[in-house]
Amino acid sequence: MRRLNRLLLVAVSLYGFNLSAQQSTIYTHELKDFDRGVSLYNDKQYQAAQILFETTKKENKDMEVQADCAYYIANCAIRLNQLNADMLMEDFVEDYPTSTKQNQAYIEVASYYFNQGKYAQALKWFDKVNEADMSNADRERYNFQKGYGYFNAGDKKQADKYFNKVLNSKEYGSQAKYYLGFIAYESDNYKDANQYFGQVEDQEQYKEKMSYFQADMNFKLGNFQKAIDLGEPQLAKSSPAERSELNKIIGESYFNLKQYDKAIPYLKEYKGKKGKWNNTDFYQLGYAYYKQGDYESAIAEFNKIVGGNDAVAQNAYYHLGESYLKTGKKQQALNAFKNASEMDFDAKIQEDAYLNYSKLSYEIGNPYQSVPEVLNTFLSKYPETPFKQEVQNLLISSYITSKNYKEALVLLEKNKSPENRLAYQKVAFYRGMELYTDGSYKEASILFKKSISEQRDARFTARATFWKGETEYVLNQFNEALLSFKQFMQFAEAKSTPEYKNINYNLAYTYFKLKEYEQAATYFQSYIALSKNDNVRLNDAYLRLGDSQFVSGKYWPAMEAYNKAIEMKGIDADYALFQKAISYGFVARNEKKIEDLIKFTQSYPQSKYADDALYELGNTYVSENNTSKALQTYDKLVNDYKTSSYVSKTLMRQALIYYNAQDDNKALAKFKKVVADFPNTPEAMEAVSTARLIYVDSGRTDEYATWVKTLNFVDVTDADLDNTAFESAEKQYLQNNIKQAISSLTSYIAKFPNGISSLKANFYLAQAYFADGLENNSIPHYEYVISKARNEFTEQALARLSQIHLKKNDYAKAIPVLKRLETEAEFPQNVTFAQSNLMKSYYDQKDYTNAVVYADKVMANDKIEDRIKSDAQIIIARSAIKTNNEDKAKAAYAKLLTIAKGELAAEALYYDAYFKNKEAKYDASNASVQKLSKDYSGYKYFGAKGLIIMAKNFYGLKDSFQATYILESIIKNFTDYSDVIEEAQKELDTIKAEEAKRNSSIQN
Repeated sequence: MRRLNRLLLVAVSLYGFNLSAQQSTIYTHELKDFDRGVSLYNDKQYQAAQILFETTKKENKDMEVQADCAYYIANCAIRLNQLNADMLMEDFVEDYPTSTKQNQAYIEVASYYFNQGKYAQALKWFDKVNEADMSNADRERYNFQKGYGYFNAGDKKQADKYFNKVLNSKEYGSQAKYYLGFIAYESDNYKDANQYFGQVEDQEQYKEKMSYFQADMNFKLGNFQKAIDLGEPQLAKSSPAERSELNKIIGESYFNLKQYDKAIPYLKEYKGKKGKWNNTDFYQLGYAYYKQGDYESAIAEFNKIVGGNDAVAQNAYYHLGESYLKTGKKQQALNAFKNASEMDFDAKIQEDAYLNYSKLSYEIGNPYQSVPEVLNTFLSKYPETPFKQEVQNLLISSYITSKNYKEALVLLEKNKSPENRLAYQKVAFYRGMELYTDGSYKEASILFKKSISEQRDARFTARATFWKGETEYVLNQFNEALLSFKQFMQFAEAKSTPEYKNINYNLAYTYFKLKEYEQAATYFQSYIALSKNDNVRLNDAYLRLGDSQFVSGKYWPAMEAYNKAIEMKGIDADYALFQKAISYGFVARNEKKIEDLIKFTQSYPQSKYADDALYELGNTYVSENNTSKALQTYDKLVNDYKTSSYVSKTLMRQALIYYNAQDDNKALAKFKKVVADFPNTPEAMEAVSTARLIYVDSGRTDEYATWVKTLNFVDVTDADLDNTAFESAEKQYLQNNIKQAISSLTSYIAKFPNGISSLKANFYLAQAYFADGLENNSIPHYEYVISKARNEFTEQALARLSQIHLKKNDYAKAIPVLKRLETEAEFPQNVTFAQSNLMKSYYDQKDYTNAVVYADKVMANDKIEDRIKSDAQIIIARSAIKTNNEDKAKAAYAKLLTIAKGELAAEALYYDAYFKNKEAKYDASNASVQKLSKDYSGYKYFGAKGLIIMAKNFYGLKDSFQATYILESIIKNFTDYSDVIEEAQKELDTIKAEEAKRNSSIQN
């Protein structure tokens, strides 16, 4: 129990000496003023006496008389409290060293300073006194005052010595006993203290003062009921400071008697030291509430114990955990039990706390370490626990329920005991799924194979086989994928898996990629027959079924499939209509083909297939000998779709129509436009060749020669050699002899830099270098291709070249290429590729405005998959955060949360918690952090950042323990993330500074 800060002193009664003067025989009648002064002095008429002594001192030259006068003048000044009294007495001592009143003067000066409360100066004069040359009365006063001087100076040993000399004094004995009792009390010598206090307790002036001391002494001696009995009557009579201390004594006494209901009101009235409580104070009140079943009040007190590291703190944190459990606050309970389990002051509490911590980790997840690790550590630390079997069962299950498959896999690899093999199979499967979601297909495939090899749970073996097939498909290993999908079908448990509903679809696509179109069609039909509630896949299945039958020459069935896709009005309805129209051409129904193509151009003018449709429509008009409409259709294509790869072919078609109609001038104009706008293309070569026929037929060979000389890509004399050289190189490329192709194509380009086939040769060489892993070598050749007019290789070259620059993070080069790909690509997937990578490139370049522009484009595309949508949404959200547009960021992260998986989902959950914290929705924010910790524990960075939000939430909820404990745990457990540690430390310093204002146990 704390001591009272100040001593409760009784008034010290001091009486002056009864001085008398014995006249010397030498005194004569001339000393009548002196005698009168002495008489007045004895009558305590000090002012009048002082005047007479001063007069005598001036008139009488006798040294002894002057000495006596100086002595009395100083004594009168002391009794009159004159300001210069001490100086007068000191002057007397100095001026008359042989005076018989010297010793008395020392006593008088000492008493003067004593009465002024200047005890240190009084002691200095008391030390000069000759104790033998004093009367008994003077000696008692001397001993008491000197004892009190030492007492006040804190020298209890000397004080004890002088107080003991006046124990039996009638005048000073009671006061001495009181102070001796207090000295014993201060020294925890309660036996002597009680003895001394007992001798003066009948005196009213000491009775009240001693009640507090006696109550405190009995408390410290374990006499709790007596402490209560002594303390309670004293409360009403005490000062505020005494009352606070007495409330603490009485409250703790009831607490120790386990009368918690009685302890609470007294403990609450304690004001603390200098207005602050310490951890023990909070613990006692909290425990009293806990024992009364008032768990909310108990929590309110326990959680004020911040930074405790002793047996009291361990006990408090354990019961705090219990209180949280009683009120359903499991996350808070986990932290409290964790803290108690890390202290070893009480081994039983430590073990029980660790058990509760382990069970809660399994139940709600653990943000600090993997749940299997927690359970494993408990079993290692307490191998003889009576809960061993229960914890072992939880451990096996935890490998799955923790969802931290990465760490769980590490633990299971180290512990390959038979009872863990089933868990290993499942964890390997789920970790494989995580890697597949993150796009790490090769790593995922390895884990699916490990899961299959265990053969513990047939259902998981089947599922792992299916996803092994998926990874093989994504990696273009189509034969292997086909085998895996067929193996999956053979498992009896396959039908019970969520993957089964899509197996025919997957098999169909695999056959489609293998160009086994009849088999593909069979499985697409099987999927369609059983498909339910998945309109996206069903729509796609109709399209691919149509394609499979189209390629197989089954045009009428193909048209039926395309019609189904058109009726669904889903993705790629424009493609279905286009393909249906083309199919009519193959069944000699050109009138229907023309009808559907016209319908297409009117319905889908912005479609990627619009230029295809116009080209096919023009060609169909030609085949129907309707050249007028053919030319009109070709003109529309050239004018409306200037960047189309069909423009050069269309111009050639128009030129040939004019040529066949013998309209040579219009034909030559078109041929020359092809050559001018599309040099170095097959169409340009054909245009030169056909134009030559016109010039020859019309006898204008000189004009032809003049024209050809202006063309740097035509070397007429070497044409045969050119064609021969290219055909040889092309053969190696087409046969996939990459090394030989590179050599031959390089040789051709060197010999014929502007040869007839230089465009194709450069493209083939770029592709060969790329396939051989020599990506840097391929760059100049792709650049050659895209530097030429729009041609059949432009789109592929743009896609490859941008891919190379992106791999090198060379955004300055990648962005212009991607922008061209976006505007020039005909294949939707290339447009999506361009837009999604422009979005990422601009973001990495910190150009957040353009990043958001392209992210919005990606989001507007209904045909993209969720993974790319997630990428777009995260760019929008992150860009908004970077530009401090938190409203937009909040909306973006909310949308992301509905579609994201893996790490992006973890990030979205973090920001969900972040924004809820800013809105003071602390409980809802904590729920998001708990979900983040439980479902995405493998993503440590966002888990750690989420914990900082949780700490802020708890501080907002007035739960200081949770806030500080979480922050301290972050600093201890997440050292890999310096930015997180820095933020956590800053928050911790702020909270501790605030808490130190009310809790004296906290150092700030």
